[in-house]
Amino acid sequence: MFVIRRSSNDGEGSITGVVRTTPPDYRDLAEVELAEVMHALADPVRLGLIRLLSNGDEVAWGQLDVPVAPSTLSYHLKVLRSAGLTRTRKEGTRCFVHLRTTEVDQIFPGLLDTTLTLMAHTPGGIVPVKLKSENRTGEPACRLAG
Repeated sequence: MFVIRRSSNDGEGSITGVVRTTPPDYRDLAEVELAEVMHALADPVRLGLIRLLSNGDEVAWGQLDVPVAPSTLSYHLKVLRSAGLTRTRKEGTRCFVHLRTTEVDQIFPGLLDTTLTLMAHTPGGIVPVKLKSENRTGEPACRLAG
């Protein structure tokens, strides 16, 4: 994301600088519509991520063992973050993600619990996501897609 600064002193509003900004690590849940959250939950990969993150632990992206390409994983994590369901923390080149269970439950009471209960009764259609057994040194760089 870029922010363009315009000069107001020259009368023409010419561009004086461009500043690169990073997307926020989470979204204010008060701004999130229920439809956005439901859309985020309507994908087998994202449901698998929700199930894995539901234990409350913060997980490094490189630890996630998901049967999709890294760019696809980044997209799914972006959708969850945009819907306010997860928070991402960057530390150097590594990113960590965790489920915002308490905050989500305050705005959408029982939604995550109900989703997890339904997943337990209907395991088909959910992509299995697990943690890699060992952390590889070639962990993908943190890309906070905006």
